[in-house]
Parts: sequence; structure tokens; C-alpha cells
Amino acid sequence: MASLSTFLASALRGPSGLFTTNLGPRPEKRLELYEFEACPFCRKVREALTVLDLEADVYPCPKNGPRFREKVKAEGGKSLFPYLVDPNTEDAMYESDDIVSHLFRHYGAGSPSILLRLGPLTTASSSLASAVRATRGSRYRGRRAPEKPLELWSFEASPYCRIVREALSELEIPYALHNVGKHSPSRGAFVKRSGKMMVPYLVDGNTGADMFESKDIVSYLNDTYG
Repeated sequence: MASLSTFLASALRGPSGLFTTNLGPRPEKRLELYEFEACPFCRKVREALTVLDLEADVYPCPKNGPRFREKVKAEGGKSLFPYLVDPNTEDAMYESDDIVSHLFRHYGAGSPSILLRLGPLTTASSSLASAVRATRGSRYRGRRAPEKPLELWSFEASPYCRIVREALSELEIPYALHNVGKHSPSRGAFVKRSGKMMVPYLVDGNTGADMFESKDIVSYLNDTYG
């Protein structure tokens, strides 16, 4: 069951990351995003991914995480997040505003939504949304890494999905993110696969597990990888 704080975190950002709209060309290759759940700047990028119905391979980078933080530093020169790699345009970049602009320029049909381009106000509300969840999703506590990335069907504004993403971040578990925000054209294929429109939905190809319900998913992740 989601706590009051995760509902508040969603409310502080309004409808940003809830709806899919203004879609442009679709990328041929999957985007790569290095981030961690408690980071307010990463939140802005995840919201943009939901708005534009973009899929991405997410590599969580919690503090003290042994795997992906070092990779970002080696490839980009510094441990700064978020860090996006777009193999379609051969771009790699830091800075959330630059990343959001890049996503809308290449994969949107218009400017970023108003809640993503209010400058300091966007940053302030995103920071408040992260603050109410304290350090959830920010620090590494993993035990072992899966051989293959997991898959998560989600959308950024969902308080239930947030709880699962926090666990994935803390355990430094990479996953294929499938965005299915409201009005997403991807929802039909998702319902056909899962049987109903309900998120979060996790698939672990390492064990054959697939499940709904945030509480069950977090328990599974902790038992299996925590």
C-alpha cells in the first residue's frame, strides 16, 4: 500500500508525468538513462519520457552503487545525474533541461509541457516532491545483481509505481522502462500482454516472475536481490 508521502509527491507535480501527448517520431533504438529515484532533476526527465511515451533502458545510480555510477564517470567525465545516452542521434548529455529539450526536439510535436519549462518553479516543485520521500531511492542496499535487466510497465506520476522504482534504484537493478501514461498508444499492447490496465507491472526474465501490486513487487525484489 502506498503511503501518504508518495501520493503527496505526485500531487506536488500536478499532472506532469501522468498523460501522454504531442508525440513525434519514434526512436529506432532504445534510449539509455542513468539516474536515481530521489533526484529531482532525474524526475523531470522521467516525466518527459512519460509525456512522450518513450521507452528507455534505465540504469539506477544510487549513492555508493558499485556499478553504474563508475560507468557514467568513465564515459561522461563526472558523476552527475541524470545522464542520457541517445544512440539514435549519437548524443550523450547531462543537465535535465538539456535532456528534456533534446527529447521534445527529436521525439515530440511541440515544446515541452508547461510544467517542464517553468525554470526555477519546475525545479522547486520537483525538489519538494523528492523531499517528501526523504532518501527513498537514493542509497544502495543491494545484495546481488540480476543477470538480465528486468522490465517495468509504469508511468511517472503513479504513486504505486514510484514505490517500485525506489526499490529498483536502491538495489541498483537495471530495467527496461515501458511507459503507459494515460492516452498512451502503448496501452493496448500492454493490456494484451498483461490482461488488464494496471500498473506497476514487473517481469523478471531471470526467474520467470511477473506480477502486479507494488507491495508484492517490492517484497519480491527485496527477497530476491536485496
